[in-house]
Amino acid sequence: MIPRDPGSSEPVDPSTDASEASVAEAAVAPEPPTALESPAAPETPSPPAPARPGAGTFTIEGRAAPALFVVGWLATLVGLGAIVIALLAGGSAGAAILLNAGLGVLSIGLVAGAGAQGIERRARAAGLYAGPSPFLVFAASVPISLLVVRLLGIPLTLAGIPVLGPVGLLASVSAQALIYAGLVRLLVVDTGTLTWAEMGVLRFDRQALGQLVSGALWAGPVIGVTYVVAAVLYLLLPVTPVSPLPPAGEPVGFAINLVAGAIAAPIGEELMFRAFATTAWARSFGERRGLVRAALFFAVVHVLNVSGASAGEAISLAVVGFASRVPVALALGWLFVRRRSIWGSIGLHATFNLILLIVGEVVARSGLGPA
Repeated sequence: MIPRDPGSSEPVDPSTDASEASVAEAAVAPEPPTALESPAAPETPSPPAPARPGAGTFTIEGRAAPALFVVGWLATLVGLGAIVIALLAGGSAGAAILLNAGLGVLSIGLVAGAGAQGIERRARAAGLYAGPSPFLVFAASVPISLLVVRLLGIPLTLAGIPVLGPVGLLASVSAQALIYAGLVRLLVVDTGTLTWAEMGVLRFDRQALGQLVSGALWAGPVIGVTYVVAAVLYLLLPVTPVSPLPPAGEPVGFAINLVAGAIAAPIGEELMFRAFATTAWARSFGERRGLVRAALFFAVVHVLNVSGASAGEAISLAVVGFASRVPVALALGWLFVRRRSIWGSIGLHATFNLILLIVGEVVARSGLGPA
């Protein structure tokens, strides 16, 4: 049945209403774009910025310090090549000169590489620590120390002073401490990565003196734990590690050994392994992981130059030397993190070395151990 319009006697056709509605919609619909007005393209997210290459990627593209990076790589490779050639050439004067030159070039390369790494990390602004890796800073100290010790050996030899005697060892240990401090200053402090205060290197005052004394009081318990660990290791691997400062056998040499082992070495090593390395890794990985990482690094460094009559003996000496240093390394890191100051760990380190040097000297003079 077809409905009717109330105001008209004519019937209403539904198809007419639909067609009129279509015409009205067409009148208000937007016109399609012309050939000059292309439809707007959908917005697409911008691609993320490319990640900066790390120190192990040999490329200058995208680097903040490309020249320094190239110098670091090339000088390192050239220096290593010169050192290998010098070692293969034997003990001639030319080989000695080439070895010194190779150590100098290698030092430049590693320092430049550490500097470039720090600049790249600051450009990425990733993490709470944006400086060179403690591994790389320590690596830079190795050829510098070897070169300095070799150069110091020249006047000592001319003066008739044994290079491996107390005076020579004091000179090398003191030079090592100065090199540690200088590299941390150059690559970390002067670049604005960390301040001395942030690394716990605070002014020596009454409070620092108290921390020095309280740190020294921990030496007894730590030596007790170390003795137990060393005794167990000796049962498994019956070897006797050699002290880096052998007994002098006479008062003056012994006094010089105490200055080297209980003053120079603790200050230099605490600057490198606690103030710098522990602080840097604690900021990157958290306090616990940073402490453990720096402690293991400290223990490994102390067995890098271990040697023996055979490969098996050298490995045994390295294992014993490493494991017996882990307790004191962990104690030094714990004390440093707890006090937020380097003075407590220096107190423990100095007293620990002092006691061991005294015991070693007494044993050697009594004839109970190797002289």
